[in-house]
Amino acid sequence: MRSPETFDAYYVETRTRLLHEAYALTGDAPAARAAVRDAFVVAWHHWRKVGQLDDRDAYVRPLALGRARRRHTARIWHRDKSLDPEARSTLDALSKLSSRQRELLVLNGLSALTLSDMARAVGLPRADAERELQTASAQFSLHRDAPTTEIPRLLHGLAAPLEDIRWPRATVIRRAGAARRRTHTVIGAGVATAALLASGSLVATGSNAETTSLSEEKATPAVTVHQPRTDTTGEQIIDEDALLSSAQLSRFGSGLEWTETSTTDNLSGNGLLAPCQRERFADPDGVTALARTWDGSTTRVVKRPGGKGRRTREVTRVESTAVQMVEMSRNERQAAQGFETASLWFAGCIDPRTQLLTTRTVKRVGDQARVFRLRSWGKVPATITVGTARTGSLVVTTAVRSRGRAVGDKAALTGLAAAVNGLCGAEGAGRCAGRARATTTAPLDIGTPPGLLSVVDLPPVARVRGPWVGTEPERARSNYAATRCDRTTFQGKGISKALTRTFLFPETPDASQLGLTQTVGAMKQARASAFVDQVRTRIQQCGRANLGTSVTQLETRSTRTTDLSVWALTIELNDRQSFPFLMAIVRDGTAVSQLGFAPDRTMTMSRADFVALSRRVLERLGRLDSSG
Repeated sequence: MRSPETFDAYYVETRTRLLHEAYALTGDAPAARAAVRDAFVVAWHHWRKVGQLDDRDAYVRPLALGRARRRHTARIWHRDKSLDPEARSTLDALSKLSSRQRELLVLNGLSALTLSDMARAVGLPRADAERELQTASAQFSLHRDAPTTEIPRLLHGLAAPLEDIRWPRATVIRRAGAARRRTHTVIGAGVATAALLASGSLVATGSNAETTSLSEEKATPAVTVHQPRTDTTGEQIIDEDALLSSAQLSRFGSGLEWTETSTTDNLSGNGLLAPCQRERFADPDGVTALARTWDGSTTRVVKRPGGKGRRTREVTRVESTAVQMVEMSRNERQAAQGFETASLWFAGCIDPRTQLLTTRTVKRVGDQARVFRLRSWGKVPATITVGTARTGSLVVTTAVRSRGRAVGDKAALTGLAAAVNGLCGAEGAGRCAGRARATTTAPLDIGTPPGLLSVVDLPPVARVRGPWVGTEPERARSNYAATRCDRTTFQGKGISKALTRTFLFPETPDASQLGLTQTVGAMKQARASAFVDQVRTRIQQCGRANLGTSVTQLETRSTRTTDLSVWALTIELNDRQSFPFLMAIVRDGTAVSQLGFAPDRTMTMSRADFVALSRRVLERLGRLDSSG
């Protein structure tokens, strides 16, 4: 039974609370209001089922928050002149969190959900959600310059800009929901009739299609995002046989027993199947999708202690997991955009404690292809190997997370080529794969200011808690990357674009000295070269002139346009104390950067990792040099 009275009461009771959550999530009041309104339209469409649920919010909230994200325009609150400074500062601090961290923080502060419920809402295990929430709280506190105990008050303060919001009457919402139900019934009957009369393939709006505004209820309904499309024979356009088989997965881990765990259209759950994946689909306006997941495990025999006749048991352990995702876009242009979106998921991975190691551009595999190598240095260290390619209007991604031996470079290429060739000849496919060739390239631009590192570039540090957190880049009035030996400054005539940024571990207690600082600036090429030479000279002289300072050169190299020098310094503070420091000076053309890392007791990074990070600085500096 559809009870209008029950729905109307629920609508009036719940709409303001969901609006508050959607606004805190996006900072876009019009988008939040429209999203909540549309969520209730869909709820009335399905009220016969929704009304029977013990927790109706669990159905309506994801609709409202998902629509709010899709609708909103980034940082729209900057155009709202009526917004008070405190609310603006809160929204600014929220905007610096990842989408998952922001949702956890908002739900924790504004909803009555338990941690387990919040974990399910964002699609994480409870322990991972707890860590993400702690990270979100620390980052928000850092950016908002407020203690974590103030977070609930600041979030509740975002209700003030919403006080004048006017809502449509419940009867209007119910009429829109009824119109939506009638439209879907007519479309379903029309599609069934057309399938009997017409030859060729059909593209139909599925029964679960969701519109995005009340006005659209009276027009042609929007096509459901990635509703699986079929031809007139009832077969899916992307054939399951086109996906990799368990036998083909052997290249991703010899000695492992690969077992397929699911093959799905990825419309259920949160849709986040691969490490670093940010959204359900790279192309939210695509036609259809298919995904398959596997576990790669080992089995060993373990003896049980006790007695002469010791019994044994088999222990199976998952060593690797793998996923293949295929998306079909409406045309090649949209597929190319989807390919770039998928690439940025991995090039700018937002998973905590995950570092991008290499980026390679691949030739002879489809129309476009890349391979990424990352490492996760959490409690269970792992290597993540990702290949993504576009062939015509299809985008295919393979991702393997290995706890033991990592996937080899050749295996990553042949696996991606096999995934593309499985689709060769299918509808929408373009070029097939030949003998793959890969070239290591600079990391992709992920939106950070030119020349500056990002969290995804940073290596592990021993014995720390939580992930790296970066401060906002600011004008380089001070240079904390310098040492007392070189006293380098990026201020002065002829130096432009001077920025500095520090990375810390705010969740690690008693680590006041621990941190990594990078400073960058641009100058004419001759001065840039002399600038680097001066730093090199001062460091060498400091090691010779000061008995209390030791200098170890870890790497140095120069070309006509580039310089890179890396040192490990130990500076004595007194007879009993010394201060270790890792420092690098890097130049690419007219762009110069200094990098300094200060460890704290046993919390340090390896020298090899710091040298590799200095090379990453050189790769990032090219953007500052080319920006003029």
